[in-house]
Amino acid sequence: MAAIAPGGRIGILGGGQLGRMLAMAAAELGHKCHIYCPDDEVPAADVAAALTRAPYDDADALARFADSVDVVTYEFENVPAETARILSEHAPVRPGAAALATAQDRLTEKNFLKRNGIATAPFADVADTDDLAAALAAIGAPAVLKTRRMGYDGKGQAKILAPKAAAAAWDAIGRLPAILEGFVDFEREISVVVARGLDGEVAAYDPVENIHTNHILDRTFAPAALTPALADEARAIATKIVSELDYAGVMGVEMFVGRDGRLLVNEIAPRVHNSGHWTMDACAVSQFEQHIRAICGWPLGSPARHSDAVMTNLIGADAGKWSAVAAEPGAKLHLYGKAEARAGRKMGHVNRLYPLGKRPPVTPR
Repeated sequence: MAAIAPGGRIGILGGGQLGRMLAMAAAELGHKCHIYCPDDEVPAADVAAALTRAPYDDADALARFADSVDVVTYEFENVPAETARILSEHAPVRPGAAALATAQDRLTEKNFLKRNGIATAPFADVADTDDLAAALAAIGAPAVLKTRRMGYDGKGQAKILAPKAAAAAWDAIGRLPAILEGFVDFEREISVVVARGLDGEVAAYDPVENIHTNHILDRTFAPAALTPALADEARAIATKIVSELDYAGVMGVEMFVGRDGRLLVNEIAPRVHNSGHWTMDACAVSQFEQHIRAICGWPLGSPARHSDAVMTNLIGADAGKWSAVAAEPGAKLHLYGKAEARAGRKMGHVNRLYPLGKRPPVTPR
């Protein structure tokens, strides 16, 4: 399959910060990006060559968009199946349909992992209250009820600390098709950002440790404090996932490290990932450049770190601290060009770099 040479045009579904950083990375490799997004505010369009503002179900607009580019990618995994089908009739869509279908449905995702011998928390399909009662009897409480589709940053989830709370949890998620997951007694949350090229080449970044606040990623510590054997196992799991999906592009694989030392996969994200933002300044090739390389058929770059790093998300009013961050030695500020700093909204991030082996310990803010 021929590589897309410099000067190619890359279509990106979604106009948020991930699309913005993909477009910036593509420009550094000589490509031009065309953003497709229905929103009024499109931060990615500020750094792209073209913008189509249209709904994701506008078949004519999608066809014109796909005809104008050499490849289509996306910054979010909940691309409607019909949207992906229309686009694929006019241009390659990477990552492909199998990855989208797997990641869009938590039950499909968990069953895929189970079939491939990859450990997860115990889970069960929940379509109604009878299923929920049976799942609680099998898995026990505490547990968490999650909608099968569309949940992110803690949305579409309800904890069940005791069986008597099941009805309230079912109502809280809107009585939608769901899965019940058992709680995991974990030591830490980690993730691996992994890339796979069109030729099957795989490059996995070092596992990192993630700290969440109110279900939103707060900080990422690179690298995670793991034994070499456990870090290798985490990379091997991520590699197996992208290989089994015949994947092209970058994926984020979130995992728990159990107190018993086992690795359990929590979820996969078929796109560039918030926990990979540290690679922009601590690696020669960032996750964003790596994704562009992968979907364009280029050789993958080295995922090696030249520095340790701590990535901190700037949420809401945090972005107002830009002046102090900009004056801080060893800190690299990335702002997303969003006009309104709302509570819970990701406005930017800062990467703080340290010599190899010298990153600070994981501590509460």
